[in-house]
Amino acid sequence: MPRKLDDLCPRPEPAAPRVTEPTTPAIYPAAVYRCRDPEQAEAILRGELSGHIYRRESHPNADQLAQLCAALHGAEAALITASGMAAIAAAALSELSAADHVVLSRRLYGRSEQLLSDEFGRFGVESTSVDLGKLDHVRDAIRSNTRLILVETISNPTLRVADLQALANLAHRHGARLLVDNTFAGPVTCRPLTLGADLVVESLTKIINGHGDVLLGMLCGSREAIDRARLVAVRWGFSPSPFDCWLAVRGMGTLALRMDRAAHNARKVAQRLASRDEVVEVLYPGLPSHPDRPIAERQFGCCGGFMVSFTLSGGVKSAKAFIAGAREISFSPSLGELTTMLSHPASTSHFAMPRPDREALGIHDGTIRLSVGIESAEFVVDAVCQGLDAVRDALA
Repeated sequence: MPRKLDDLCPRPEPAAPRVTEPTTPAIYPAAVYRCRDPEQAEAILRGELSGHIYRRESHPNADQLAQLCAALHGAEAALITASGMAAIAAAALSELSAADHVVLSRRLYGRSEQLLSDEFGRFGVESTSVDLGKLDHVRDAIRSNTRLILVETISNPTLRVADLQALANLAHRHGARLLVDNTFAGPVTCRPLTLGADLVVESLTKIINGHGDVLLGMLCGSREAIDRARLVAVRWGFSPSPFDCWLAVRGMGTLALRMDRAAHNARKVAQRLASRDEVVEVLYPGLPSHPDRPIAERQFGCCGGFMVSFTLSGGVKSAKAFIAGAREISFSPSLGELTTMLSHPASTSHFAMPRPDREALGIHDGTIRLSVGIESAEFVVDAVCQGLDAVRDALA
């Protein structure tokens, strides 16, 4: 007699207890978890019992990654989200209500600025963008209904360094919270919570994972703040993939080594760029010439980070010549991966910004942003010099 279709559906029993443990964490792709009875399910949902019911609520791979991220940042708790933007959204949704006001760095990543000003503006949240490097401007922008100040530790792409301790003190004096996007620095370089920040965001897609194969975000802070943000993330569907979380845990194992190598390479590249006539300006927090060098030394110590930005003489003509000449460096508008990558902010991240506004921020047609990888320093410097030689030839 033929078997029924129902009989062909596998219903495996739970795995037997292991005598030995694997050295690599397991991946748990399940969307749903089996509960013993309704009482157990209720206890898990109330937080009285450890366990999982539905992947959107929680899963083992996200929990493991969150524990590691909290330890990295010295936080009470951490939340893992489907992207860095989802982490910022979870923070803002958990902290803000209609008629609240936020102060934004005028050097924010464009999507972050659009999220807080345009999208949250539709729900009655007001925003003001100022130069957060000028504390008197921040003080003037704060209102009685200001609830949040959002800044990047190192700005994109001009690599200006925020004085996080001063901003945290200012925010707290006015009853606001400081939310820091630490993606361009990473926790090896800077841990904003130790400097007074209330919440810190990382795009785990970048240096923390480091392999260009995940899309994840992280939010760290007090347990109370993260518990509230977790409810928001569940309700709005910001939950991460188990496989991406597993990959990010793998990447974190080499984070310190990769960061050390990339920062070493970035310093070498910045020094070489500063010696070339084709370069008008080099921005790297590890150089004595950087305008925020004292702040960088205080917050980062001897690490200048893995990002370098520079402006070429000759505008867009030179930028195109550099991109074509630096054949060993991929034109990829992202950062924090194993290999060195470059981007042209005027035609990518800031293409929609009017030129006068871009140039006021220090982003010119000849500005190039480098995310320095872990190749040998000689390889990266030679690849950059190939691009500079092409600029020299184009301007001859």
